[in-house]
Amino acid sequence: TAAGKGLAVTLAMAAGPPPPLEPSGLPTFPEEGFADKFLRKTRENPLVPLGCLCTVSVLIYGIICFKKGNTRRSQLMMRARVIAQGCTFAALLGGMAATAFKSRQ
Repeated sequence: TAAGKGLAVTLAMAAGPPPPLEPSGLPTFPEEGFADKFLRKTRENPLVPLGCLCTVSVLIYGIICFKKGNTRRSQLMMRARVIAQGCTFAALLGGMAATAFKSRQ
């Protein structure tokens, strides 16, 4: 009956501590500065900083070409920048997926 179920639930709750509300198991890095975190993240996924560097390089070269009046090369560089940004984003997602897959094992 309902009273029996309530008693069973109450006894089960009294048998042990309640489950934790927040998930644990995430790594913490105390006393980690910006440079240490940047180096750690670069080692974990080296394609993202490389993609960012490539994107910025192509962007700067495209702006220089635009200032010099070479519109054809400038347009080509802006298209290359979009492709580099897409590759950087794909590397970011791939790194996140790999990290999630590693943490599940």
